[in-house]
Amino acid sequence: MEQLSTQTQIDLLAAMLAIRAFENRISSVYPQQEMKTPVHLYTGQEACAAGVCANLEREDMIFSTHRNHGHYIAKGADLNAIAAELYGRTGGCTKGKGGSMHFVDTASGCMGTTAIVGGSIPLGAGAALALKMRKSSNISVSFFGDGAADEGVLQETLNFAALKKLPVLFVCENNFYATNSCVRARHAHGSIAARAQAFGIPAETADGNDAETVYRAARKAAAHIRAGNGPYFLELLTYRWKGHVGPDCDYEKGCRPKAELDEWMKRCPIELYAARLAARGVISQAGLDEMKKAAEARVDRAWSYALASPAPGPEDLLTDVYRAAGESA
Repeated sequence: MEQLSTQTQIDLLAAMLAIRAFENRISSVYPQQEMKTPVHLYTGQEACAAGVCANLEREDMIFSTHRNHGHYIAKGADLNAIAAELYGRTGGCTKGKGGSMHFVDTASGCMGTTAIVGGSIPLGAGAALALKMRKSSNISVSFFGDGAADEGVLQETLNFAALKKLPVLFVCENNFYATNSCVRARHAHGSIAARAQAFGIPAETADGNDAETVYRAARKAAAHIRAGNGPYFLELLTYRWKGHVGPDCDYEKGCRPKAELDEWMKRCPIELYAARLAARGVISQAGLDEMKKAAEARVDRAWSYALASPAPGPEDLLTDVYRAAGESA
């Protein structure tokens, strides 16, 4: 198997470290009660976002979910702006009106996230339809979870995307839990990817904790779509370390077995990949330490920006909440 370039390997690790540092910072400061937004942390799933987004061009568009931080960081969104958004500040990516579940950064192709389960699925297909009508070479990506796969909109969108051969990549991050409901209690059939295959869409299931496996699967998918062959579906098997919402774990509440969490934490996507790169001689321990410091420094700067950004005033209440007819976006 062809080995990825050194730069690609470093970039994958750097993206995962940036996501982990950002999520860890939220976990550490959230109890201060200054961040007035629910947060759905991505910790443990970093390889999915890093591996997929490493294959995307800046003009490619992504649509995400309530668990969106990793996707936006990996796609290159403004880290300062999304940190400020968490604090509801005017420097936020939606000027403090959206919070964690409604990030948007069109400059980097991060077109929006939705707290409606399954909402990112038709949005991604709709954008793909627009791209096709404009004869653009770019593609659209819908990120969603296994809970969203339970929604009927997935079947409708898969059918439409296949019918119109839309340039859209569906990425289901199967972390086995919809809020606290285990996939084993919800799905009669074990494969989510098989649902896409029923519509004639190429689909595969891959290890979502292995950054290179995700990267290679996404590269194959993106090439298929860019060649004009229509949609592609990836089911990435992974696991979230935190509870459905908030910085705490939820095994204490009986939501899932601690032994299960422990087993997945042994497969930390960052530790696994760092060890692989060390074995290849791509990075040293000192190099890894420097990368971690650089990720922390980025987060430090983002938090400094966020906390220095002013809170919106009463005069901001009705600004930027809708676009009048004839007004440019």
